[in-house]
Amino acid sequence: MDFVRYAEQCAALLNAPLDSLEELNDLLPTLGEHPPAQARDKLRLQSFLTQIRPAFEAGSAGRAEEVVHLLNAQLAKHPITQVISDHHDTGLHIHAAPNTASVADQLISESLLGLATLVCELGPTRLGVCADDKCARAFVDTSPNQSRRYCSERCSSRANVAAYRARRKAARG
Repeated sequence: MDFVRYAEQCAALLNAPLDSLEELNDLLPTLGEHPPAQARDKLRLQSFLTQIRPAFEAGSAGRAEEVVHLLNAQLAKHPITQVISDHHDTGLHIHAAPNTASVADQLISESLLGLATLVCELGPTRLGVCADDKCARAFVDTSPNQSRRYCSERCSSRANVAAYRARRKAARG
């Protein structure tokens, strides 16, 4: 089981437009093998994502205890039922939810298991929100020295260029 992938999947869900069932179903193939989502799955995921986003915000702010508290609250609300699977001749492995679970339950279980494991192994402040004022995308920091502040190289470059231009302007003024 790739816990980091599950944690990153949660960030991807937070960053994806999920306003329609079509958008959710378009996203599903990038998240692994899942059956088509139903309208109730979209609503459950939207609710879950609204409740989990504050954990990423707390991680960015360095509020480790709050991250743990928020994750524990979601773990209590969404119990995980792991199962052993051997599909596709890949050998025995664990799934975060049975195949009979709804798409929402599968994605929520995978997200929570990934986030909880990541927080325990790397620390609660590995969850973040982009430091660029024009961006609010969530990310998982797996850098060796926990130095990630931006969701992407693009946001990092944009912020660095803006800071450089501001310094140049201040030096001239």
